[in-house]
Amino acid sequence: MRSILALITFAPLALAACSDPIEERPEGEETMIPVEPDGGIGDGAEPLPETDVTTIPAAFHGRWGINPGDCTDENGDAKGAITISEDQLRFYEFVATLGAVSESGEGDLRATYAFTGEGEEWTRDIRLAISEDGTELTRTEYGEDAMAEPLTYTKCQT
Repeated sequence: MRSILALITFAPLALAACSDPIEERPEGEETMIPVEPDGGIGDGAEPLPETDVTTIPAAFHGRWGINPGDCTDENGDAKGAITISEDQLRFYEFVATLGAVSESGEGDLRATYAFTGEGEEWTRDIRLAISEDGTELTRTEYGEDAMAEPLTYTKCQT
């Protein structure tokens, strides 16, 4: 009788010792955020923190053109030109003023810009990236009304 009672009492303990341990996550471990295929933050993720950058870095300043004719403006039709200053992007028919900067690194800046032009106002999330040699600028837009593909500009000679 004692051996049956001992078997009933200790059998569950013996079986529990044979099972895999339950993985516990350390309290300080970070949780990964969802990421979209384009590198943007997925649904349910916290917004990116703003950086302490409040101006567009000097490496971006100057005139950039999609086509060579955008740099000369001889005909007054440099529609593919962009002129960048410390707080604005100036296009042919509109101006974008720098808003909140979400990412900043060497040759890379992502921020929101408040656009105005032709009686309209809108906001865009834009990443500007400069090539290593400083001769090309890539503008990528994010969000619902963003351009489908990035635009690449060439630095105009002054």
